[in-house]
Amino acid sequence: MIKQLRIKDYILIDELTANFDKGLNVITGETGAGKSILINAIDITFAPRVSKEVIKHGKEKAVIELVIENTKHDLNQLFEENGVDNFGSEIVLTKEITQNSVRSRVNGTLVNQEFIKQLKNYFLDIHSQHQTYAFMQPKYHITLLDNYAKDSFGEKLSLYREKYKEYTNLQSQLENLKTASNATESQIEFLKFQINEIESANITSANEDEELTKELEVLENAEKLKELTGTSYWAINGDEGSILEALGKIKQNISKASSYDGKLEELEQNLIDSIENLRDISSELRNYSQNLDNDTERLNQIQERLFLLDKLKRKYGGTLQSVLDSYEKFSNELSAIEFSTQNADELEAKISSYYKELEKEAQEISENRQNYAQVLSVLIEEKLEKLELPKARFKIAVEPKELSSDGIDSVEFLISTNVSEDLKPLAKVASGGEISRVMLAIKSIFAQSDDINTVIFDEIDTGISGKASQSVADEISELSKYHQIILITHQPIIASRADKHFYVRKSQNDETKVEVYVLTGENRIKALAELAGGEINEQSIEFAKSLISV
Repeated sequence: MIKQLRIKDYILIDELTANFDKGLNVITGETGAGKSILINAIDITFAPRVSKEVIKHGKEKAVIELVIENTKHDLNQLFEENGVDNFGSEIVLTKEITQNSVRSRVNGTLVNQEFIKQLKNYFLDIHSQHQTYAFMQPKYHITLLDNYAKDSFGEKLSLYREKYKEYTNLQSQLENLKTASNATESQIEFLKFQINEIESANITSANEDEELTKELEVLENAEKLKELTGTSYWAINGDEGSILEALGKIKQNISKASSYDGKLEELEQNLIDSIENLRDISSELRNYSQNLDNDTERLNQIQERLFLLDKLKRKYGGTLQSVLDSYEKFSNELSAIEFSTQNADELEAKISSYYKELEKEAQEISENRQNYAQVLSVLIEEKLEKLELPKARFKIAVEPKELSSDGIDSVEFLISTNVSEDLKPLAKVASGGEISRVMLAIKSIFAQSDDINTVIFDEIDTGISGKASQSVADEISELSKYHQIILITHQPIIASRADKHFYVRKSQNDETKVEVYVLTGENRIKALAELAGGEINEQSIEFAKSLISV
């Protein structure tokens, strides 16, 4: 679950810390106060792309930090594979947004977005208006159904998808083979020429040209190098007036001095070490100078070699790596062209066999889907009845389609909220209040079947009031027994069920600021009264007190 959210210089927030609890965490405040900023900040922490516009005006960067408590999932392997320290049950996720970059860190280590995506799948489900739209689109319905039934046929579906991927790869190979078989003799000869040209160059590595250039520079400056290193050697270790000779005399003086004062012994030892280091340096300089030859033959070889490599680079992409990549590409193309008709026949037979196996497996998955679709439809109808939609009918339609990576099923959620109406696609539900309750029913069923710790609702109570509000409050309270819930609401009945109540206020003096407070006691009663009546008076206070005492 999310233990803490820390925000700095984000939109209208200077600095803010919100500590969330288990159960139901409710966020209220006046319209336009900035309640969604908190939810957006949590969402952005896991988002792949973030606009620099979220940085508070006049600041260099925005920082959002989430502290997550993990008590369910074994993440040792995931953390180890990504080089992230695992500190046990606490995970710190940080998002830093600057004008030029967006960085994500987990426990202080920079991570990529794929790692962040995996973390979100373990811990967080945000239900926003965007997700409501996604839930209503038929293309997502098969995924929702499969996720619900993953314990039954999830592994079988994964194996099916792997096999289907192999099947499509074989189809691509066959298509390439058919295309390649139409190649002309001149194309084949040109490919062979290109392959031979690169192959005969015997390129040792993608960096061969750089290494040869460095060696060429040494050979071209051999005389100068010989002079510089030789002169340096004689300066250090010559016959007369050398550095070592001078240091030897200094060493004798310090040696005598240290016999009078032991404090100088350390200096004497340091000087001895320096003299030995200089002897080593002079020895290396002498060897370097003596072994350095003006090898004209080697120089010519390198120049000729670089000329050949430059020619290949100009022809095949500008770098030796591109030359090597071209060689691999040409070789693969030639191999495909030389594929025999017999290979094509074998490939077609293999594809046919794969298709039959996939058909059989897809049929088994389809039977499982249809069974779970019936069960899930009943469960959602029961939830809708509890949410004051007693006449609602819900059906998950599973219809046949051509073989694909998902199998042979097309899945769509159908609903009717009135007795006189036929079942229609979920996307055609008109009432905002009905949509909110349908989404809550679906979310409640799915949330109970997964291991996600935290579920966030951004105004799930849109368009409802009265008895419907009470039923939504009951459902959310029940859901909060199994998950941490973070919820923005305008309904006092729902807000009164909070285990922790946050109040968002926007102030506008010299600048606009958003602040968040935890409400308790009288302050919470006043906030509920304001939600109920629009103003705080004796009647709204009494109503608020009655909600809390329920």
